[in-house]
Amino acid sequence: MSATISVNGYEIKPDESGQWCVFAASGENVAGPFSSQQAAAEVASVFQDQPEPAARRSKK
Repeated sequence: MSATISVNGYEIKPDESGQWCVFAASGENVAGPFSSQQAAAEVASVFQDQPEPAARRSKK
């Protein structure tokens, strides 16, 4: 198997079953499983992180 690679801030590595997945920096599986490392890398390359919504102030 190939080594873990990083694409667009995501790690591409095999899961427990040996299939390729896209993992966030926190270790959370965000996509997959895929049959190949290349397929997982292609998916990660198009991900765009969205900023958190602004906190709303409560009216007092």
